[in-house]
Amino acid sequence: MRSHSCGDLRSDAIDSTVLLSGWVDRRRDHGGVIFIDLRDRSGTVQITVDPDLGAEAFAVAEHLRNETVLQVEGRVRARPDESRNERLATGEVEVLAQRLKVLNAPSRNLPFAVSVHDDEQVREELRLRHRYLDLRRERMRRNLSLRHQTVQTARRFLEDEGFIEVETPVLTRSTPEGARDYLVPSRVCGGEWFALPQSPQLFKQLLMVGGLERYYQVARCFRDEDLRADRQPEFTQLDMEMSFLDQEQILDLNERLIARIWKVVKGVELPLPLPRMTWHEAMERYGTDRPDTRYGMELVSVSDIVADMGFKVFSGAVAAGGSVKCITVPGGNDKVSNVRIKPGGDVFSEAQKAGAGGLAFIRVRDGGEIDTIGAIKDNLSDEKKAELLQRTGAEPGSLILFGAGDTATVNKALDRVRQYLAKELELVPAEAWNFLWVVDFPMFEFNADENRLEALHHPFCAANPEDLGDDPAQWSERLPQARAQAYDLVLNGLELGGGSLRIHDAALQNQVLQTIGLAQEEAQEQFGFLLEALEMGAPPHGGIAFGLDRMVMLLAGEESIRDTIAFPKTQQARCLMTSAPGGASDKQLEELHVASTWVEPEEN
Repeated sequence: MRSHSCGDLRSDAIDSTVLLSGWVDRRRDHGGVIFIDLRDRSGTVQITVDPDLGAEAFAVAEHLRNETVLQVEGRVRARPDESRNERLATGEVEVLAQRLKVLNAPSRNLPFAVSVHDDEQVREELRLRHRYLDLRRERMRRNLSLRHQTVQTARRFLEDEGFIEVETPVLTRSTPEGARDYLVPSRVCGGEWFALPQSPQLFKQLLMVGGLERYYQVARCFRDEDLRADRQPEFTQLDMEMSFLDQEQILDLNERLIARIWKVVKGVELPLPLPRMTWHEAMERYGTDRPDTRYGMELVSVSDIVADMGFKVFSGAVAAGGSVKCITVPGGNDKVSNVRIKPGGDVFSEAQKAGAGGLAFIRVRDGGEIDTIGAIKDNLSDEKKAELLQRTGAEPGSLILFGAGDTATVNKALDRVRQYLAKELELVPAEAWNFLWVVDFPMFEFNADENRLEALHHPFCAANPEDLGDDPAQWSERLPQARAQAYDLVLNGLELGGGSLRIHDAALQNQVLQTIGLAQEEAQEQFGFLLEALEMGAPPHGGIAFGLDRMVMLLAGEESIRDTIAFPKTQQARCLMTSAPGGASDKQLEELHVASTWVEPEEN
């Protein structure tokens, strides 16, 4: 139905006859001659319809609507010098139409403009409702092409490195991995359920036990959790696992993979090796394990300076085992008013959303004088004041914001305020790619609600040998304080991917499961197949998974992963185009041996 794609025509095609198919992007009638911009996936080319050279074609062109699917036969010719379009790849040529054939014409008005010439911002709900139209627009075409290029680059790199692509099951069993599973009732095995995989974690470990040594997969994953801009109920991971590599070798391989992707897709040379930072240092300096290192305002602990001062908010926090930290906002005196920091203000609100009761502050004036509430100023000696200014690096004009309380809340609040102010004050540099490996995570964190330890990543991470020791009799005592051989790759404050070395010893895996509160019987029920496999000659192995949707979002400069996915869900996990999820008939439910207990909530 076509000899060329619209965006492929150049000056070397002049005087040739071509057959094109595409959509009418727009139609312009210039007093006797009609110009049509014909668009397909490859781009746009100008079609000229002259009544003196094709009366039948002109009659068709007179009645064309935008987004009509059109076939054009014509001769390529050079555009006159005055009408060349340097911004268009095909801007040196046009096609003089000899025949036009309408393949399909819209029978109703479009809900929004699709033309590449239209920059109108369309409500996301409308775009998702008519996603098939949104996909015709330049933005989505570009993003999906970029996604394809990213995946292809990764595949070529991994295949050159000796990896084998293997698909793992989508229907599996439910295991505790952090988020809720999506469950699928079994018709054949009444009363039993499949679960959709949150990740291929256990299967890729079993592939290593099976001797594949290097596996990768563009894996579909499912998690039933609360949604946000960079989270979807179904998402895609670039997943891999490797045998007989230590942590440094895994990091090196993945750095080269990421560098290849950024070089091919963005033309950016990344300096290798990428920076490293321990989890403890990240929490101390940034209050988060995914720090954005593109700008300053790092967290500074001042607990020792204020521990004995008369201001009880500070001294009380330290006495209770918490901490006092601060961030220094350069030029904050002029840019951040008291109203914004106090209750009701936007900066106060950011801290409050993170669980903090509020923020204390000091304004640094000329000569190193400070301006703050009396309870702080009157209880801060000249010596302590000088030490505070020296440690924070605050200069005249700076604003120091303090968080006081339990350390986790202080970190969370100041991290949130830091990120908020960096955007508000335009401190984030454009086109910066700040990659960072965060390593040496704790194995476990304490779940206060359930009064038990739980795995910080997942219960299959290998412990640091220095922390674990060689005596299995001491594992139960040493594991709770051990570091994991885990690593996350962070880019501009977002986690791009994460992984770890895995436990390949069945006895140690059993002990880890006991440490997180799983009884032996429960461990066997949930993970017996894995424990059995580890007893049959499992090699040392480790892996990593990158969030493909998030990676493409960052490469494309988008704010939401929904704009990198062909058919995404909303924040309510609904597909506006197909109206999924939907109901099921009584017969379907009966065949699956399930019944619905859902009751519509009463309206107030």
